[in-house]
Amino acid sequence: MTRTRTRGRHRRLVAVAAAVVTTAALTACGGSGGGSSTDVAAGGAEGVDDGTTLTLWTRAPLEFQANMLVEAYNRTHENEVQLTITPNDDYVSRVGAAAGSGDLPDLFAADIVYVPNWTEAGLFADISEQVERLPHADEINRGHLDAGTRADRRHVLPFVLDLSVMFWNKALYREAGLDPEKGPSTLAEFAEHAKAVQGLDQEGVHGTSFGGNCGGCNVFTWFPTMWASGDDPLPAGGAESGLDSPSAKQLYGTWRDLWTSGAVDPASRDETGASWVAAFQRGKIGVMPYPATLLATADKTVDVGVAPIPGVDGGGSTFVGGDGIGISKDSEKAAQAWNFLAWLMSEEAQVGVLAANNSSVARADLADNEHVRDDPRLRVINEVAAAPDSRTPVAVNFQQAFNAAGSPWVTLLRNQVFGGGDSLAEDNAAVSEALSP
Repeated sequence: MTRTRTRGRHRRLVAVAAAVVTTAALTACGGSGGGSSTDVAAGGAEGVDDGTTLTLWTRAPLEFQANMLVEAYNRTHENEVQLTITPNDDYVSRVGAAAGSGDLPDLFAADIVYVPNWTEAGLFADISEQVERLPHADEINRGHLDAGTRADRRHVLPFVLDLSVMFWNKALYREAGLDPEKGPSTLAEFAEHAKAVQGLDQEGVHGTSFGGNCGGCNVFTWFPTMWASGDDPLPAGGAESGLDSPSAKQLYGTWRDLWTSGAVDPASRDETGASWVAAFQRGKIGVMPYPATLLATADKTVDVGVAPIPGVDGGGSTFVGGDGIGISKDSEKAAQAWNFLAWLMSEEAQVGVLAANNSSVARADLADNEHVRDDPRLRVINEVAAAPDSRTPVAVNFQQAFNAAGSPWVTLLRNQVFGGGDSLAEDNAAVSEALSP
């Protein structure tokens, strides 16, 4: 009974936390769709570049890409974007408070899993006509566009794509007798490779690692295995949980076996996400699912191999994550803000800034560019982004079901990996309850 009461209390608390953002936003914008004090269509398809100062908020995990994009825009335009970086754990509450007081910046980015909720709440201005006027509109990543679509109206564009892929340490693979140019192609091979590296029995070196107390980390890295296996962890349009599927059960069992066999870094058990990739960057982990945006960082210390995240029996998928970006409901400079967004979708920004710095592009027609040709790993990343099993999950109540501290998804995954694994039906039902409208 205590466990049931505690879980019920948690669900109420996270639902209230999410409602703070939604209610504040609806109050600030009249409860229906976003808007702006200036016409976003002024200035045509490219917007207005007249020396206006614009404000932009984003969260800390995208600081590297955000700084590069803003610096490149400011060098080549009359407008000036002033960037504010907020710690990831503080970002949702900051946006919620600003939405309630009418103080949102001109532009703000949002983790793609929050975009449906914030679009529903009316935090973003409608940019439908402007998006359709872009000459390359059909090439823009559909997952990000769809996450910000409400009643057939567009509200966000991709800011930075973050894809989950498999990274491995080529030096440790060589030492373990594995092919350093070939990563795991099935779930079973992933486990075999991790155990082979663990078998080196080197101090501080472990076969694999994960964020064992981080909901978002494991949505990002575990959902692709289910998708590549033909299962949907979020059926019914994100209104219920399918985390009891055959592939999900095999995934949990694989990680439970890796944990009990000692092939997982012990620090994983309490890892909340703040440093979940740090051990790999120190050269201490053999193989693990990883954010593609951190390739440039990992490359500084590790000879990295890259592959799609495999399904149970093969295939490959990725969580097309990262952030969407839109013009806020509070901006009085919508036409100038659109100028930044239109430029963001240009080849200059996508290839000249993002691809040039080992980041994925948000346009399919730019996936094969000169930087990809120089580094085959980037080609792998871009190809998996367009693979049929790669997705951006959409659920209005995503935050409370998955990303919130102590969410029912965190309870489920911890019970499956660190516990006996006998509470799946109950835990899956709790995730469904959190997801339901």
